[in-house]
Amino acid sequence: MHIIKSFLLLTMLALTACDQRVLNSPYPVEQAEESILFTSFQLRPKHLDPGRSYSANEIAITGQIYEPPLQYHYLRRPYELEGLTAKQLPEVRVYDAEGTELPADTNSELVDHSIYTIRIQEGIAYQPHPAFVRDDNGEFLYHQLSESEHEEIENLADFEQTASRELKAQDYIYQIKRLAHPDTHSPILGVMAEHIVGLGELSKQINADRAAGEEKDLRDYHVSGVKQVDEFTYQIKVNGNYPQLRYWLAMPFFAPIPWEAMEFYQQPGLIKKNITLDWYPVGTGPYYLTENDPNRRMVLSRNPNFHGETYPETGESGDEAAGLLADAGKAMPFIDKIVFTLEKENTSYWSKFIQGYYDVSGISSDSFEQAIDVSSSGEFGLSDGMKEKGIQLETEVATSSYYMGFNMLDSTVGGYTESARKLRRAIAIAVDQEEYISIFANGRGIPAQGPIPPGMFGYRDGEAGTDEYVYEWREGAHRTRPIEDARKLLAEAGYPGGRDMLTGEPLVLNFDVPARGPDSKAQLDWMRKQFDKLNIQLVIRATDYNRFQDKIRQGQAQIFQWGWNADYPDPENFLFLLYGPNSKSVSGGENAANYQNEEFDKLFEQMRVMPNNAKRQQIIDEMVSIARRDAPWVWGFHPKNFTLFHAWNKNVKSHLMANNTLKYRRLDTDLRAELQSEWNKPLIWPLFVVIGLVLLALMPAAISYFRRKYQSPAS
Repeated sequence: MHIIKSFLLLTMLALTACDQRVLNSPYPVEQAEESILFTSFQLRPKHLDPGRSYSANEIAITGQIYEPPLQYHYLRRPYELEGLTAKQLPEVRVYDAEGTELPADTNSELVDHSIYTIRIQEGIAYQPHPAFVRDDNGEFLYHQLSESEHEEIENLADFEQTASRELKAQDYIYQIKRLAHPDTHSPILGVMAEHIVGLGELSKQINADRAAGEEKDLRDYHVSGVKQVDEFTYQIKVNGNYPQLRYWLAMPFFAPIPWEAMEFYQQPGLIKKNITLDWYPVGTGPYYLTENDPNRRMVLSRNPNFHGETYPETGESGDEAAGLLADAGKAMPFIDKIVFTLEKENTSYWSKFIQGYYDVSGISSDSFEQAIDVSSSGEFGLSDGMKEKGIQLETEVATSSYYMGFNMLDSTVGGYTESARKLRRAIAIAVDQEEYISIFANGRGIPAQGPIPPGMFGYRDGEAGTDEYVYEWREGAHRTRPIEDARKLLAEAGYPGGRDMLTGEPLVLNFDVPARGPDSKAQLDWMRKQFDKLNIQLVIRATDYNRFQDKIRQGQAQIFQWGWNADYPDPENFLFLLYGPNSKSVSGGENAANYQNEEFDKLFEQMRVMPNNAKRQQIIDEMVSIARRDAPWVWGFHPKNFTLFHAWNKNVKSHLMANNTLKYRRLDTDLRAELQSEWNKPLIWPLFVVIGLVLLALMPAAISYFRRKYQSPAS
């Protein structure tokens, strides 16, 4: 009987002592009510070095850590730049070839160069980091570690001491030099070398010195177009008039890097253990990386040295009524930690979001019907289930393009002959973007007619914006041309019926994509069917994202799928993806198709420095026409973003340009804990069933025990 009593006692203790609210939680109990934003990542970020990183999954992290001189105002629309570490927007002066200053509104053709003067705020400090620690003699403690000391270090957290120092103008200049260094592999070097005076020459000088075995410390090199005025002021000299530079100054590429960190990270023993700037950032932003396990999770924590910033006090019409000014003037950031957890499957993420364990979610095709109701007129709205949970929906047409690119250096799909153009156009017609959007994006997108998305100057809407090589304007919408048109083009290209007219061999093409797990199988099967319409055999070559990037960089892909999100609100940011000098495999730029057209390039160079006016629109129209003729891309589609937020998220306003927006966000953790408890009440009745079954199993023994105990002895 002692066994039965003990079992019942332990069961009751377990039920009364257990916090039922957290039985199903994937997080430690002590984190339940902390100000922590819970989100996820599917692909391991490859680069966290601001000179090198250029992917959306990377900038979600680097944007919170690094602080370039400028940022976008969080609330105002149209998008408006403002100072971040800079005291105000740069002072810009323009000059002629003799160095005479010209009026600011001088025609760009008369401007020889421009000078941007940037003044940095004083008193800004870097995050805690071992690179800054000095011993009693003023020497850096960790810059020359011994072999035995290296053996004791496995990650950055193993260093016992950290320190900091004040941000200076020299740190911004140092980072600009890093863009030219061959070890940085900066994807924007090609673009910036055209604009920043002396940057291209610096790159050549470093390479020449390296070849001669005479490479110097980067601090000893100079860029003729970059000058330190004083401790907190620097200037950038650019060729001609390049107004887009101010947008670049709001991107992590131009964030400061302290030379101490680079010297620290150059130790071979640390490099062997992947303790590098590419994996352990050093910034001045509101957060810093405190945990980096790409196979499990990454954690950003509040930077104890953050210089401080207050929430905006003004916005646009409707912001106050929407509650977006409730925190006006209050110190940021409001959230203490951001936890990124590895989630390989969309279904797993969605399930946890519905339970309240993730704060924000996109909507995959699998969860679309559960989340969204579509009216008879095609309008999107939240489903009743989402409304009952108090979930909010934010929608916007993204300034993004998802496209299929052809490697123009490839001997089959590349080149500029008419037969090559017809082959690419045939494929563009066969790959039905309308069907793709309907099946895989639940109608959340529009077929692209060129490289420029809606919402960007230069975009042509309606019939005037039709790519007539691939689409027709019918019934008030863009409709893909009949497949018969594609088959005719394929035959004219030299592949009638999908076979080489000279050899009779079937046309086999390779499609390179980053592997995305089981969720992508249906999309890849669909893609094969599109090529099957032309009897083209499509070979899918799926690799992890990092290997995929390497193949694109080396020009080893034939056909590939990729996308681009706007870095800044100017059409130059999309048209430069087709600018010849930006060729990915030639110069390391962002022209992944390696497209080169002399006429297009000349128009691009004229267009990029112009203000938004009728003349600029005319030039953009000409450029788009050339690109449509050459067809280096299957234009793909422009997506519509749908984002769901739980009711405890505050200060939520979608921003298509800014990448440092987490500092503005606030969480009502009490409401989150309350709703998580309500939505995740554990099912306890199965436990009572088990208890009953155990008691039934023990009953015969109990009856036998009582009989023996109370049975009268025989007379």
